[in-house]
Amino acid sequence: MEEDSFVDSLTTYDGIYEGEDTYHRCRRSCHHRCRFLAPAKSNNRALSPATTVHELLECPVCSKSMFPPIHQCPNGHILCSICKLTVNRCPACLEKLGDIRCLALEKVAESLELPSKYCSLGCMEIFPYYIKLRHEAHCNYRPYSCPYPGCDECSEVGDVPFLVDHLREDHKVDLHIGPTFNHLYVKSNSLEVECAARMLMVFNCYNKYFCLHFEAFHLGIAPVYIAFLRFMGDAAEARSFSYRLEVGNNGRKLIWEGTPRSIRDSHQKVRNNHDGLIIQHNMALFFSGGDRKELKLRISGRIWKDNSN
Repeated sequence: MEEDSFVDSLTTYDGIYEGEDTYHRCRRSCHHRCRFLAPAKSNNRALSPATTVHELLECPVCSKSMFPPIHQCPNGHILCSICKLTVNRCPACLEKLGDIRCLALEKVAESLELPSKYCSLGCMEIFPYYIKLRHEAHCNYRPYSCPYPGCDECSEVGDVPFLVDHLREDHKVDLHIGPTFNHLYVKSNSLEVECAARMLMVFNCYNKYFCLHFEAFHLGIAPVYIAFLRFMGDAAEARSFSYRLEVGNNGRKLIWEGTPRSIRDSHQKVRNNHDGLIIQHNMALFFSGGDRKELKLRISGRIWKDNSN
C-alpha cells in the first residue's frame, strides 16, 4: 500500500463531557410542512376535506395518528387504543368507555394516502395511511441520532451536516480533512473503563464524513480496548468504503481492516459485536511503554473507496 503523509493529532482523556429536544422540533417542522401539501383553504375559510380527515385521525388525547383499533365512547368521541388503556372515561364527555370500535373512521383511513413525515428532509413518496408508519421507521431520509458516545446518550438528531457542526461545536470533536490519520490517545489510568468511550475525530474525505471511535470495556476481568470507524450515512452507502487501523510499538503491530458501520448502528452495538481493532490490556500497555500504567496508543489508519467508485 502506498505510503501517505499522516496528520498528527492528540487526545488526552480522563473523563467525558457531554437542550428543547431536536427530534420533536424536527417532527413538528416536517409535520407542518407536509400538512401544507393539502389543498389550500377556500375563500370561505373552510378546511379542505383532506385536511379535515387528517385532523379527524389525530387522537384528541395524545395528538398522534390513530390506527386500528380506533375507539369511541357512546356519544361518538374517539380516541386511540393506547390512550384507551390509560383512561376509564371519555376525556370529552366523561361517559364511561366501553369496547366500541369506530369502524367508519377506520374504513376512511384505509382510503387515505399521505406524504412521509420526512418530506421536508427529501422523502417525496406518498403512502397509504396504514403503511406510512412502517415506512417512516426505515425511511432513508429520517434524521440520524448524534453519534457521540458516552455515559449518557446525546439526544440531538438531524441530517449529517447538522450533526457534523453539532459534534464540532458542542462536543469539541476535531475535524480532519483527508483519508489518512495518525492519532495519539493518552489516558492516565489505563484500568478505568467506566465512561471510557471517546470519539477521537471526524473525517471528511470522498465528500463524506466518518467518525473514529476508541472505547474501553471489560472482557472477563481485564479491560479491553477497541478502535473502529463509523460512516455518517446509511448502511448501503457505508459498504462502498473500507478502512485500515494500525496500532503498535516496540517492534510489534496490530492491524484491522474492515467496512465502516453506519451511524444507524450505535457505538455500543459495534463494540458488542467486536467489529473493530481489539487491543488486549497487556498488549496496550506494551505498546504504551513507560511505567505500564499510563495508556499511550498511537492509532494510524486510512480510508478508501472500494473499486474507485
